[in-house]
Amino acid sequence: MKVGIYGLGRFGTLWASIISKRFEVYGYNRTPRSWNLESVTIVPLERLGECSTIFLCTAISSIEKVLKELVPFLQPGTLVADTCSVKSYPIRMMQEILPSYVSILGTHPMFGPDSSKNGIAGLPLILTPARISEESYRFWEETFTAFGLRVVKMSAEDHDREAAFTQGVTHFIGRVLKDMNLKPSPIATMGYRKLLEIVEQTCNDPWQLFLDLQQYNPYTKEMRTQLQTSFQRILSSLDRGEGHT
Repeated sequence: MKVGIYGLGRFGTLWASIISKRFEVYGYNRTPRSWNLESVTIVPLERLGECSTIFLCTAISSIEKVLKELVPFLQPGTLVADTCSVKSYPIRMMQEILPSYVSILGTHPMFGPDSSKNGIAGLPLILTPARISEESYRFWEETFTAFGLRVVKMSAEDHDREAAFTQGVTHFIGRVLKDMNLKPSPIATMGYRKLLEIVEQTCNDPWQLFLDLQQYNPYTKEMRTQLQTSFQRILSSLDRGEGHT
């Protein structure tokens, strides 16, 4: 079975290495570069359309453009799956742009190159079926489970609401701590070292990912508002010398 990967950045390269353990993988990247991917065949965009399943490992903000580029090369029965960190927007774009003869599956591997450096066993993968047969869905659910991933089936709305207060707040705090220019310390506590790990995990990703997470998830604005309110409440309690629970 041929599987295509559109986008071979940090995550796309990781995803290709995972998928290639079971499938023949073809990869395409808009910007030519050199890869050390022995198990992936680099092909032009039109050849990606030969694959029965294509994973889109691109920025959320570029998903519309990518889909329009890909449409002319898609065959009837092809499955297109995004890997974006939000689900409502990319699934809506796929449903609007992809022809009816193309199947659609939303996925969100909730890990990246840094958080999976010790292996992917037990790491969560969200699946959001959009336009897909039960047989095809079960195939990929079982495949991801066989990889050792913890598969969770979830609607796009539920995913985005949960992710805003898990992934969204983590990336936001990571960027704030990065802006503070925190450094390792010889007297660092375990908690402080964990904070530095958050900075490393979140800030090694492109700024565009952080921007897209905050702008394309309809629930992250609420998260930021609550975070700001809580921050100000704690500061006010400190200024007044009051207790806080």
